[in-house]
Amino acid sequence: MHRFLLHNGQIRDTREPLLSPGQVGFLNGWGVFSTLRVSDGVLFAYERHYDRMKHDAARMRVPFELSSKDLHSRLVELVEANHAAESTLRVSVVRNKGGLFESPGLTRETDLVAFTADLRGWGSGVKLSYVPNGRHGASPFAGAKVTSWAQNLTWYEEAHERGFDEVILLNEYGQISECTSANIFAIQGDSVVTPPLRTSGCLPGVTRALLLEEINVPGLKISERELSPSELEDSDQVFITSTTRDLLPVLEIDGTRLEQESQRLQSLQDAFMQLRLAYVAARSRREHIVSV
Repeated sequence: MHRFLLHNGQIRDTREPLLSPGQVGFLNGWGVFSTLRVSDGVLFAYERHYDRMKHDAARMRVPFELSSKDLHSRLVELVEANHAAESTLRVSVVRNKGGLFESPGLTRETDLVAFTADLRGWGSGVKLSYVPNGRHGASPFAGAKVTSWAQNLTWYEEAHERGFDEVILLNEYGQISECTSANIFAIQGDSVVTPPLRTSGCLPGVTRALLLEEINVPGLKISERELSPSELEDSDQVFITSTTRDLLPVLEIDGTRLEQESQRLQSLQDAFMQLRLAYVAARSRREHIVSV
């Protein structure tokens, strides 16, 4: 984490004591968040991140009054304070009130907390393992990106202890859902498929949405479809997507090496990079952003 964070409307030092033990959302994981890629000082795909947070906040009864413009300006201020033109940015809106153990004297319904960190190198690919019943696709809260993240962190830590990089979470039907912090795709001939939001229980990742809605690679069709573990393993190429990883190939699952048809994946990676460069260039011209 970099030196400064954003706490509500102020840039503060990360070492400052800013929170109260009785802020309900921090004790119970009652909040929503998103992770953004900062590229050349621009918050990539910001509108999609904002819209998802706003939508999830309504589902989770987390008051979210900040306008898109106001939140954007505060986040840019944080990026500039940390000289974080190329970085990862985490922003959370956390509920303060509710339940039996609320601190007295709280005046704010929510706290806004954001910080930046250096980009991380993820290597040439990932080794995954399965976790049964890791997602419940029929849950009314399936797909909400909330700050209650302990299960994901536990699975992630256990995976590393066992020599894996991540895990594939299966839903209640034994179908592929997602990883703890990434969506998953499979290339099968000229089709690129990813589990459906409606039934799999996966999160609506922004990188996932960009691939489905804005990426166009001649000869490849990108769509949603249910996937079993055997179908996934028989694919020409498997890869995961996230804001921090972009598109990263899966090398093996539970010790089984997977096919690596890298040419089609490279075409998708190139198209995604061009999309990001175009977004950053357009936003920089519109807002006269100078690299910080």
